[in-house]
Amino acid sequence: MTWPGAAQNCPRAGKRPAADVLRGAPESRPALCQADLSGTDLRGMSLRRADLRQANLTGANLRGADLNLADLSRANLWPANLRAANLRQAKLSASDLSGTNLSRANLSKANLGRS
Repeated sequence: MTWPGAAQNCPRAGKRPAADVLRGAPESRPALCQADLSGTDLRGMSLRRADLRQANLTGANLRGADLNLADLSRANLWPANLRAANLRQAKLSASDLSGTNLSRANLSKANLGRS
């Protein structure tokens, strides 16, 4: 699936990134905005400061993941598992959180505007 008007700074728009891209060091990881991460097992993964704007995380398992300062604006998280995830200061504005498991998740200082 390709997002309409995919931005040039979203090299993985509509694509499923390879596992090694996801496991790479956060500072060397390319933008994952608009990427297809649906159903992906991201348990305990460090996605700190990750650019996940408009990413498709439908059914993804992010249990215990570190999403501190991540940008999840307009991401589709229905119905992702974010149990015990660290979402401190994450941007979740206009994200679809319906049906998302957020039990024990750290949402302190997260931006939940229009979510």
